[in-house]
Amino acid sequence: MNILILGSGGREHALTWAVKQNPKCDRLIVAPGNAGIAQIAECATLDIVDGGAVAAFAEENAIDFVIIGPEAPLAKGVADRLRDAGFLVFGPSEGAARLEASKSFTKEICDAAKAPTAGYGHFTDAEAAKAHIRKNGAPIVVKADGLAAGKGVIVAMEEQEALDAIDDMFGGAFGGAGAEVVIEEFMEGEEASLFVLVDGEEVLSIGTAQDHKRVGEGDTGPNTGGMGAYSPAPVLSAEIEAKAMSEIVKPTMAEMAKRGVPFQGVLYAGLMIKDGQPRLVEYNVRFGDPECQVLMMRLGAQALDLMQAAAEGRLSEAQVNWANDHAMTVVMAANGYPGAYKKGTEIKGLDAIADDSMNVVFHAGTKAEGEKVLATGGRVLNVTARGASLQEARDRAYAMVDAVDWPGGFYRRDIGWRAL
Repeated sequence: MNILILGSGGREHALTWAVKQNPKCDRLIVAPGNAGIAQIAECATLDIVDGGAVAAFAEENAIDFVIIGPEAPLAKGVADRLRDAGFLVFGPSEGAARLEASKSFTKEICDAAKAPTAGYGHFTDAEAAKAHIRKNGAPIVVKADGLAAGKGVIVAMEEQEALDAIDDMFGGAFGGAGAEVVIEEFMEGEEASLFVLVDGEEVLSIGTAQDHKRVGEGDTGPNTGGMGAYSPAPVLSAEIEAKAMSEIVKPTMAEMAKRGVPFQGVLYAGLMIKDGQPRLVEYNVRFGDPECQVLMMRLGAQALDLMQAAAEGRLSEAQVNWANDHAMTVVMAANGYPGAYKKGTEIKGLDAIADDSMNVVFHAGTKAEGEKVLATGGRVLNVTARGASLQEARDRAYAMVDAVDWPGGFYRRDIGWRAL
């Protein structure tokens, strides 16, 4: 098969790494890719939110299967444009992608499906939103309704912080994403992620993970896109996972199908777990980042077969073959992230790190300049390892981190602390 993967981050490097191992894969192109991806696949310059351009590129390169990595092209209907042009695609339609692109839409679906989630209010007016906050007090959660690159969620522990978030959102801090807001009750518990593949009808669990959203050790400081993750997540026991599937995921998928927007692709359910009961925090309609990195590390070559089965409506025939293993990824980020950070700093030492089925450095925000690897993003590297135990995976990951020579970056030393 000739395969095209859309995206340029650590998630797409992990997808590329897994897909490349499958003997079905003849030619692999990633658009636009990054310095790490370029070492194992062809990279192409392409506007990935322009469905017409992506379809034309796929036609020119005789692509058999397109895997869409990030949320932006899904929300823009790129999957629909490709399907209309006759391509096999892994990723939901624009209508189904609203499960991530609109927080208020997700809440409405959850209400209809009777899926347990946080109580909420939906607002298009700043003063009404502030009145709701004053009435309910803090802690409280303020979310930009639309896509805000993982940054449009404020968990306000003080009332003033929530009121300031309303000013920021309606003031344009998150662009069009903040023109409407959803305000939710604060849910206590431990958060973890459940990943499922869906083919429009069938739903197949492909693993659990837990990430660390806050920038500082001990889960302190501002939220980020994720500073590290591990899989499996011990808090998501088989019993709780079964409950999440029967009470949250499957009713949601049935409601979407009932509305004429069946879901196909990967659904990531962020869950808050307390006293054995899962409640939905949010849905994402693509693999999480950095959770994808630990999932792909554990799935390997079979990831392509599973994604293809979902795209072809054959999930009832598919099964996941798990090794009894663990994986961990540690994010190395540019100094200053998630605030202002410097781009273009050089990263050394990567050549000395073994790259095999147990140890991989996935690139998230890098570019090659001659022989040099330069940092171009906030989250720059995902140092990822497998082990027979979580402790072994952690020890391997941090040994690799210590081999990276990059004064322009930082990382957390406590990834996995909740489980360990």
